[in-house]
Amino acid sequence: MRRKRRVKVVATLGPASSATEMIERLFLAGVDVFRINMSHSSHDTARALQNSIRWVGKRHRHPIGILADLQGPKFRVGEFAGGRVFVNDGAIFRFERTEQPGNSESVFLPHPQIFAAVEPGHTLLLDDGKLRMRVIEKKQGSIAAEVLVGGALSSRKGISLPDTLLPIGPLTEKDRADLSYILKLGIDWIALSFVQRGEDVEEVRKVVGDRAAILAKIEKPSAIADLDAIVAAADGLMVARGDLGVEMPVERVPGLQKQITRKARAAGKPVVVATQMLESMISSPVPTRAEVSDVATAVFDGADAVMLSAESAVGQFPIEAIQMMDRIAIEVEADPGYDSIIHATQTAPQPTGADAIATAAHAIADTVKLSAIVCYTATGSTALRVTRERPNLPIMGLTPVESTARRLSLVWGLHSVMTGDPATLTDMVTKACRIAFDEGFVPPHGGLLITAGVPFGSPGATNMIRIAFVDENGAPSTEIR
Repeated sequence: MRRKRRVKVVATLGPASSATEMIERLFLAGVDVFRINMSHSSHDTARALQNSIRWVGKRHRHPIGILADLQGPKFRVGEFAGGRVFVNDGAIFRFERTEQPGNSESVFLPHPQIFAAVEPGHTLLLDDGKLRMRVIEKKQGSIAAEVLVGGALSSRKGISLPDTLLPIGPLTEKDRADLSYILKLGIDWIALSFVQRGEDVEEVRKVVGDRAAILAKIEKPSAIADLDAIVAAADGLMVARGDLGVEMPVERVPGLQKQITRKARAAGKPVVVATQMLESMISSPVPTRAEVSDVATAVFDGADAVMLSAESAVGQFPIEAIQMMDRIAIEVEADPGYDSIIHATQTAPQPTGADAIATAAHAIADTVKLSAIVCYTATGSTALRVTRERPNLPIMGLTPVESTARRLSLVWGLHSVMTGDPATLTDMVTKACRIAFDEGFVPPHGGLLITAGVPFGSPGATNMIRIAFVDENGAPSTEIR
């Protein structure tokens, strides 16, 4: 199924969208990748969702990506007597290592890592930033903090530390169990939550290997500080604006979104913009104008994908939310200023053969006014380098590897098709012309640019560029080498 847009749509599955019939409807409405949130999904649920998505993909002969989002390290306060207290502005509040019911002056904090790393002057945020405190004293078994912004605080609410680099690994015991299970299922992308540094991604890579691609979620100040290393280590990035907006001033988030998007694009790695994109559509059939502008901004910035969370997982209008996201993207990409805006920031190609081929492909296709670019790719690398250039025409990724086709479903502008390994260069050109013609990417007498970055059947195919024109039956009529 060919989409009419280049940006991709990611949708989170949940109670409102877990039935196979609903997953199929969401796919037909525009979903390219489905997200399974392991914070709220059991292993049995993950397996059932994976089976449904794969069934839909086979039914429609289209590679659909699956993104499993690991919960990551979560820190929570202990229990309060009565379940809830009120903490006053200006009060001194203590976090204790001793386990006992809390009150309006103190609470049990069951995380020795926090006691080891926090220092006076550090900020503590509770209940998604609704309460704000500043550490004034740290002892062996107690942390004293001044309440800057008070309010009601309930048992087991989350606590975050934006100023503190915590001595923790990227995977909890739950994450390790979840990761082991979903890798056996054959999930395509793993989203790594609360990444602090590039070493976190490298550590997870040792577990994952090449069985899945790793998407690093940028949601902590420490991740911003080590962003270049994270970009280098990960296969893709997510701008997780919810937690990022809790741990950093919200007014900084738009600029950081653009910064992360630019760096990911420069590296040729997909970037997903997420959280509250059409939040009002959880309970409304139409979004606010501000939400529409928010989605449009991500599309104008050249993000690879935009993501829905609660809108599709628990919302009342999941289909309408997907359709709205689809329409916004189509409208933005048809805007007369879209191409100039998306290419306003030019990134110099890296000194590699793959980048040289990708840059040449973009320039040739634009100059000759071809209909599409066709990339033969086994690992996805060639297609990623071509999409990095954000060419002004469709891109097809032809691959004999099903896992590659599914992973590329997250990538901007790329339409993946499964095909057999061509035996010769002639076979490669013939296959590309036939598939592009059948999929509606090239009209009769239209032209294609065909490229391959790895050997397909013949060593001569390596780093190959060909231009081919098709006849009225989709067969190559002319080939330019």
